[in-house]
Amino acid sequence: MACESQGQHRIAIHIPSAEEEADYIWRNLQDITFFEEHNYQVSLPEGPLIEELKGKARSGGLTNADYERLKSFVLESVYNEADYRKGNDKIRSELTLIDTMINQIDPSDFNWNFKEFETYTVNLTLYGPGGSFNPDEGSILIFTTTEGQFKSYDNAASTIIHEVVHIGMQDAIISKYNVPHPLKERIVDTFVHLNFGTYLPDYRIQNMGDTRTDPYLQKISDFRSLDTIVAEILN
Repeated sequence: MACESQGQHRIAIHIPSAEEEADYIWRNLQDITFFEEHNYQVSLPEGPLIEELKGKARSGGLTNADYERLKSFVLESVYNEADYRKGNDKIRSELTLIDTMINQIDPSDFNWNFKEFETYTVNLTLYGPGGSFNPDEGSILIFTTTEGQFKSYDNAASTIIHEVVHIGMQDAIISKYNVPHPLKERIVDTFVHLNFGTYLPDYRIQNMGDTRTDPYLQKISDFRSLDTIVAEILN
């Protein structure tokens, strides 16, 4: 399904097709053991077929025939494009705010390469453990509900700008210095809070226990030398 046209906005919203959601549900089923071991709350369609496939996934017994059964189930009994409309409309209502924040990020302000895209694609889904991002494509996956609710915030802008910053830092900082997950989230949250706190008064810095960069990242200009800071901390 094509992305919704947003004119000159920096965000393009994509409502998935039934086939795309079936593929995503399948990938989540394949990873169900990992999710359960790490206490992730994973949203999946309800029904005996899903319970059967979860059991087969736990024992490594999923087959191509199971995928075809799942795809038929999603196409015939699960998928409804209208289920995504409230989430889509909520994001659309915040496009100008999201544009303002993205446009405020100037890669020339940093001594490292903040990766930016002219347009970021926001893919909606009703399933899985939550949001994610692809730094190679500039795409963001956002979990929503049929009522237009999002995983961590009432407004989608907080989640989307968080993922945009993840994309910007992934290659030059996170991958390059092998930054552990708790510290990665702390750095991204601090960046969003310092830069966009006035736009996002409800934005929260997650408490993941790794605060090693806090003394070095007290103001926006400190991020100019983020690469040096991270390298010194981790080495």
